[in-house]
Amino acid sequence: MAIHYNATDQTFHLQGKHTSYVIQMIQTGVPAHVYWGPRLREQQLGRILQLQERCSFSPSSFPDDMRISLDTLPQEYPAYGAGDLRHPAYQIQRPDGSTVSEALYVGHRIIAGKPVLEGLPATYTEQDEEAWTLEVELLDQVAALKIVLSYTVFRDLDAIARSVRFENTGDAPLKLLRALSMSVDLNHSEYDLLHLSGTWARERSIERRPLASGMQGVESRRGASSHQHNPFLALLSKDASERHGEVYGFSLVYSGSFAAQAEVEPYRTTRVTMGINPFNFSWLLEPGQSFQTPEVVMVYSAEGLGGMSRTYHKLYRTRLCRGRFRDEARPVLVNNWEATYFDFTADKIEQIAKAGQELGIELFVLDDGWFGKRDSDNSSLGDWIVDKRKLPGGLEDLVQRVRSLDMQFGLWFEPEMISPDSELYRQHPDWCLHVEGRRRTQARQQLILDFSREEVCDAIAEQLEAILGSAPITYVKWDMNRNMTEIGSAGRSPERQQETAHRYMLGLYRVLERLTQAFPHILFESCSGGGGRFDPGMLYYMPQTWTSDNTDAVSRLKIQYGTSLVYPISSMGAHVSAVPNHQVHRITSLEMRGNVAMSGNFGYELDLTHFTDEEKELVKRQVEQYKQLRPLIQFGNLYRLLSPFDGNETAWIIVSEDQSEAVAFYFSVLAEPNAPLQRLRLQGLNPEADYETATGLYGGDYLMHAGLPIEGLHGDFQSLMWHFKRV
Repeated sequence: MAIHYNATDQTFHLQGKHTSYVIQMIQTGVPAHVYWGPRLREQQLGRILQLQERCSFSPSSFPDDMRISLDTLPQEYPAYGAGDLRHPAYQIQRPDGSTVSEALYVGHRIIAGKPVLEGLPATYTEQDEEAWTLEVELLDQVAALKIVLSYTVFRDLDAIARSVRFENTGDAPLKLLRALSMSVDLNHSEYDLLHLSGTWARERSIERRPLASGMQGVESRRGASSHQHNPFLALLSKDASERHGEVYGFSLVYSGSFAAQAEVEPYRTTRVTMGINPFNFSWLLEPGQSFQTPEVVMVYSAEGLGGMSRTYHKLYRTRLCRGRFRDEARPVLVNNWEATYFDFTADKIEQIAKAGQELGIELFVLDDGWFGKRDSDNSSLGDWIVDKRKLPGGLEDLVQRVRSLDMQFGLWFEPEMISPDSELYRQHPDWCLHVEGRRRTQARQQLILDFSREEVCDAIAEQLEAILGSAPITYVKWDMNRNMTEIGSAGRSPERQQETAHRYMLGLYRVLERLTQAFPHILFESCSGGGGRFDPGMLYYMPQTWTSDNTDAVSRLKIQYGTSLVYPISSMGAHVSAVPNHQVHRITSLEMRGNVAMSGNFGYELDLTHFTDEEKELVKRQVEQYKQLRPLIQFGNLYRLLSPFDGNETAWIIVSEDQSEAVAFYFSVLAEPNAPLQRLRLQGLNPEADYETATGLYGGDYLMHAGLPIEGLHGDFQSLMWHFKRV
């Protein structure tokens, strides 16, 4: 068993593959955080916690032991109002208006496996022996509020999944004002804070800075996880690098507004909290009702950021993603968006598909513009009916044309949105998020459907089911191109209006569950203006995400590198597009564009009919090569070698689980005159094995310690790729 309870000193010891996490009940039942780090043996864990009396401004909660103050005690799930003056993990409001709570330990249970989180995406187990779950039950007797803290520790990984369930066991309603998924108090503050920030077309840039006194962190108030900040945060030891040092990672499995914060208090301890953003949130709990928070996946690594990333990659790839495509190689595709935008005909689509078939491409994806009267982005969202002006034979005819070329067919949707110029809006103007009497702010000339309402969800799901059932469609790109304003619902009472944003997410998850279960043969890819909702919550339903609308190869180095801190390569959509690039107008070689895109789920997004004969031959080789490499690329272990955030070069290597095969990529952005000699040292190989590549036979130890020479590159925007096989 990976979870041990010692009744003598009231400690819980959670053991991962190489880690320990220790909780201890203090005095009348306050759950204290004791330890999280390298694995400990089961000895004297009750002696770790240090207590000391502080000044009167840290109030003493227990007169018989003045060393204990909730204001300084490292806690597991701190409350508001009963002595802890730091930011709490939860806050309630009783009918009398009071907001004080104190929940104490009343029991626990240890369960083999991992219970399902009702209505929410979460990591899972396929066999009970893969993990153990601890549920600690706390009770606020005055408020009649039960709080269940859930911890799942995975047998083969250094990861802990945490979540919380609130239950109103009394006769009066309660209101949750704050309901975070986790809190942990670390015993010092000598860390750097790392997070992923950006904006549209510049997602998930790595930012690292020292922790300072007070509050710091990231959040989204946009109703989505957002381009601006990913729902991820890490604390790093000062010496932590890609390969060395301690890293504590926190990743929220949720797609809506979130908060991730680190508070350094005067005694230089650090409180990390994460969960649904308390801003503009409340939840009314009637007697007998419960509320489940999303889960946070916490990862400890003693092997730097690389070790943290590979833990997240394996867990998310194998026990967060689901369905047929979790373990199946993804097809090489061509998307028509940057080739035609809204201006296409069935004949033009068939021409692009035919060109793709001749190049070995396996899937054609029809993007925006095939429905309603959609000639630009100003109409028709919500009217999921085929536009017979563009497709006179209907969708069935076009799908048949593409499939006659021995290619699969995919389709773009934006199901969560509604255009004011649409039949759906004219019939149901109250179906969008809105506040009566306020203007309805548009973005991209569209509004957001109120997915907090069951009838809205059902109506959209039925439209999509009709389309997806009308033809043999095997891929769906699910887009979402704006964030929330005027967050209100005609389906909610006044006291429940601040539930709307979270209920929207629950409604979206219900629709995704319904559709992915009804069409298990379809590969779903999520998108939100590219990477505006690249989060673990969406990966539970859709095993890949369009990484960014920015398809420039140089820009993608940073975007894909930053994304890889948390998310596996199998989750990243990456395409070769035309030059000059449509976002930054840069011209890069077809070879470099191919190598960058091959470091993800590979495809093309341009007019294939415009290729020269020379370009066609190169693309044929790229497609053939990727097909040979894709099981390795999509399911291997990633080691980052050179960071684009540190200089002019980028490199990474992907190694198979058994270390029998690897592919390494190197990219140089700008040429340097009279440049020094360089060698690239690899990682992840078997030092005792020999590996063969196009340039010869090398020992694994040689490749990792002596490295490969970087040579033969001339000019800007150059790349190299090596494929290694163990002999």
